[in-house]
Amino acid sequence: MYAIIETGGKQYRVEAGSTIQVEKLPGDVGGIVELDHVHLVHGVAGPIIGQPLVRGAKVTAEILRQGRLRSITVFKKKRRKNYRRTRGHRQHFTKLLIKDITTN
Repeated sequence: MYAIIETGGKQYRVEAGSTIQVEKLPGDVGGIVELDHVHLVHGVAGPIIGQPLVRGAKVTAEILRQGRLRSITVFKKKRRKNYRRTRGHRQHFTKLLIKDITTN
C-alpha cells in the first residue's frame, strides 16, 4: 500500500516503514505528525484518486530528526555595473518515518 502526499509544496510517494525528508514541520523529535493532504491511495482494492484530495485519508508519521542542509552560495551579478552580492542559505528540514496510511 502506498500514498501520494503533499507537504511543503512538494509531492512524495510514501509507504509504511519508509523514511522521507521534507520541508520543516513543527514538532519535536519523537513526536507524531498527521499528514492529511493525500492525493492518491493505492491498496489491495486498487487506486483511490482524490479530486484533489482523498476524503478521510491520512498518513501518520514519526519525526526522526530536525536539521539543516548543507550551505549553498547564492551569487548575483550584473555585468559592467559593479554589482555583486553573495549570500549563503541553509534550508531547514524534517526527517519522517512513515508509520501508517489510513482511509475511511
